[in-house]
Amino acid sequence: MTFDDKLSAYAELITHVGLNLRAGQQLLATAPVEASPLLAKVAEAAYKRGVRYVHPVYNDDGVTLARFRYAPRDSFDLYPSWLARGMLETLEADGARLSVTGNDPDLLKDQDPELIATAQRRAQTELRPFMAKVMNDAVNWCVVAAATPAWAAKVFPDAPEGERLGRLWDAIFRAVRADGPDPVGTWEAHLAALQRRREHLNARRYRALRYRGPGTDLTLGLADGHIWKGGASQSAAGTRFVANLPTEEVFTAPHRARVDGVVASSKPLSYAGQLIEDFSLTFEAGRVVSAKAARGQEALDRLLDTDEGARRLGEVALVPHSSPISQSGLLFYNTLFDENAASHLALGRAYRFCVEGGTTMSDDEAQGVGLNDSLTHVDFMIGSSEMDVDGVREDGAEEPVMRAGEWAF
Repeated sequence: MTFDDKLSAYAELITHVGLNLRAGQQLLATAPVEASPLLAKVAEAAYKRGVRYVHPVYNDDGVTLARFRYAPRDSFDLYPSWLARGMLETLEADGARLSVTGNDPDLLKDQDPELIATAQRRAQTELRPFMAKVMNDAVNWCVVAAATPAWAAKVFPDAPEGERLGRLWDAIFRAVRADGPDPVGTWEAHLAALQRRREHLNARRYRALRYRGPGTDLTLGLADGHIWKGGASQSAAGTRFVANLPTEEVFTAPHRARVDGVVASSKPLSYAGQLIEDFSLTFEAGRVVSAKAARGQEALDRLLDTDEGARRLGEVALVPHSSPISQSGLLFYNTLFDENAASHLALGRAYRFCVEGGTTMSDDEAQGVGLNDSLTHVDFMIGSSEMDVDGVREDGAEEPVMRAGEWAF
């Protein structure tokens, strides 16, 4: 397959498997400017499926960096409310949502963390209604990635400069299964395997998970009426879609007040253009009471101080160490990929579809069953080949879920 063949296959996966676009829909797509060749392929495939309009919204690392270097220091609480309203209106008009990642992981590493936090909070506040529709599966949505020069240089620093971008594209194509003879058929088999995993976990009805590994001894209670998800989801209109390409996880909602112990990261976290490395979090009654990082401490503190809910968990996900992304041996410095190489947790907002009846609950009802709320949702990796996970039954008995990072059932 040529590069153009693979890019076309990738675009077909995004529109057919990831978003499963329906005739008559609109598509809102946000992406780095370097991703325009992929987005053009996606638009072509989308229009062939009967989509009425594709709305591209591009972001530019150079423009972002210029803002943090030179913009007035009192201007970082600005965010275009008209853009937030327009994005929400697109979803309300039977729109689908595509997010293309690929920005420089180190873009803001030398910038003022306070300004980064201020800009993040303002954007998250303005986009809250928009993100609520996405995180409640009200629409079909998907997150994918496109290789960019700065990201490729981070992942392959020792490769010749002229080879880095191609190597990262090859890694992406492998991870999303776009480089074989039948990508769609391969994905159908993969989704069926994830469905079997989540059905097993839903049948066990654990009240908690117990994690043990290097630097980790954590008991994590699960939300009342929790539902394990993974692979394909379904929108309010009944459209099957896959929210992440790639995806290797099964996940559910932890109980916001029933997490105790300490957990250590197993991979760096790229957050707001900065890297947080070798960090650990200590929980008491569901809340982070201590956070220590070998690098990026200030960025970690700013994340935790986003709001009260940022110190509590909104997602727990299980990923085997033998996942293709893990076995690639690459550190992508990109959450979409790194979270699918290792079991992970997320600080912040919970997915309401991860509890029975959650999408129709009031805020008070959602909190009552243990769902966390926050402006943010940030995944961090904790799994490794040395991690054991046990499921805790209602009677307190424990049984193996994962051993040495692999499924135990």
